[in-house]
Amino acid sequence: MSKFTDYLELTRFNRPIGSLLLMWPTLWALFLAADGLPEWHLILIFILGVFSMRSAGCVINDFADRKVDGHVERTKNRPLPSGRVSSKEALGLFAALSILSFILVLFTDLKTILLSFVGLGLAALYPFMKRYTHLPQLFLGLAFSWAIPMAYSAQGGPLTDPILWVLFAANCSWTIAYDTYYAMKDREDDLKIGIKSTAILFAQYDLLIIALLQALTLCLLTYVGVLAKLPWLYFASLIVCLFLFYRQYSQAKYRDGDACFQSFLDNNRVGYVVFIGLAISYFV
Repeated sequence: MSKFTDYLELTRFNRPIGSLLLMWPTLWALFLAADGLPEWHLILIFILGVFSMRSAGCVINDFADRKVDGHVERTKNRPLPSGRVSSKEALGLFAALSILSFILVLFTDLKTILLSFVGLGLAALYPFMKRYTHLPQLFLGLAFSWAIPMAYSAQGGPLTDPILWVLFAANCSWTIAYDTYYAMKDREDDLKIGIKSTAILFAQYDLLIIALLQALTLCLLTYVGVLAKLPWLYFASLIVCLFLFYRQYSQAKYRDGDACFQSFLDNNRVGYVVFIGLAISYFV
């Protein structure tokens, strides 16, 4: 049971916030591609795939960080740096979760299967970027957004549809913003051990740039609504998101680590508010 608990912690199945932040944009894409209710089997495939692939990403992230996590207060007790899970076990778990994700995508079409290889590459690449660039959050944005063209394709939407790529850009912008809040909690530790992040790059302009990225996200999501000819309920959901973003800023304005982390967590509300506005728009 102890080893099971360690694996649960390593895969973050016990902390689903990352999976939820990945799931909402995937559902947005499915509904937009279907111009209404998507096929039920695709909803199931992509929800399961989101959770399995995000967990695979967490495992390979902790494997990449196994030698530095022990020096960070928030991560020093994770299974790998504490020695409760070996590197070999972690790689085996990553492989198993990746295979499970690939099995799920086999129930879609060939185009989506081919797109999944790009997604796997991005998921495996992201954890190592924090050693080479101050923009690892950009790579996370690309990895977290790649489920959008996959879902769009699986539902039958053309990859040339501008709605798809505007949505992709919106999600990238949103991901960089919320993951910068996440990185702000670890900024002092990251500076000591040489880990790079947008929180370090943006420095004293961090909150301003987060606000600009969130404004860009809302502008792009508004353009998605215009292109898709969505009714006013969708745009009302974006106004709610504006207030949610302001709440995050107010909460984190003194840059307290716990407050910044809470602002990161609060983005789940943004995801489901947009989803509710989008879904309801097709049934009124």
